[in-house]
Amino acid sequence: MTKNIMHAKKSLGQHFLRCGWVTAEMIKAAEISDQDIVIEVGPGTGALTKSISKRAKKVIAIEKDETLAKELRENFKKEGVKNVEIIEGDILKLLSSDYSLPATHYKLVANIPYYLTSHLLKILLETKYPPHDIVLTVQKEVAERIAARSPRMNLLAIAVQAYGTPKIIRKVPSDCFWPKPAVESAIIKISGISSEFFKKNRLDKAKFFELVRLGFSQKRKVLSNPLKKLFPKKLVTDALISLGLSPQARAEELSLDDWAKLIRTLDKKSR
Repeated sequence: MTKNIMHAKKSLGQHFLRCGWVTAEMIKAAEISDQDIVIEVGPGTGALTKSISKRAKKVIAIEKDETLAKELRENFKKEGVKNVEIIEGDILKLLSSDYSLPATHYKLVANIPYYLTSHLLKILLETKYPPHDIVLTVQKEVAERIAARSPRMNLLAIAVQAYGTPKIIRKVPSDCFWPKPAVESAIIKISGISSEFFKKNRLDKAKFFELVRLGFSQKRKVLSNPLKKLFPKKLVTDALISLGLSPQARAEELSLDDWAKLIRTLDKKSR
């Protein structure tokens, strides 16, 4: 799309997509229709942007690199593409400012710099108007952590799965990017994003994550050890047993629903 594909900036974590099948898989996973507004973070050379624009109602592409943002605007204007808006800026700063995400149904599809993954997901999932679906290329190891299940849960998996359902769509070899990263990647989709888990389980989000973070703070130890900062050890042990869980259970062994039940039980028993 742009002539600067060979000039990726390491400081921005740029790795441009160069395999058409990856773009096709991402669009297929996102199930983009002509009713969708799609936000793209880090459009880079515009390969994914152009493909999305052929299917979506509108694409809002946010690019931190001033040179690339300028070239993308010029190229889409020359090609007569009218449903793409290029915004120059840092997505994390934009979302922390007065920038408003669409209040209507929208999706986020992007090949993001790896360093953004955890922070960006946190902001997007917790915002007042989250995307309906998220489709990203991320480091394969991170995708596997996000999609983990008990007994191999982790804090990132809990943080994502409390809001949506992650699914690894396909692994992506490193030679599908330029410059070639040192690790393999994967396309991951997070669907059905909402706060329904907290409503259904009558959970306060802040308290839920406080306990989960505390539980994972000593993940090699049984839960009664880290949670003793808030509850007597016997109370935690008794709560685990009452839920049919081992009194020696560790944080990674609990599913998302186990955490919800444990927190409700501890709250009830400690009153």
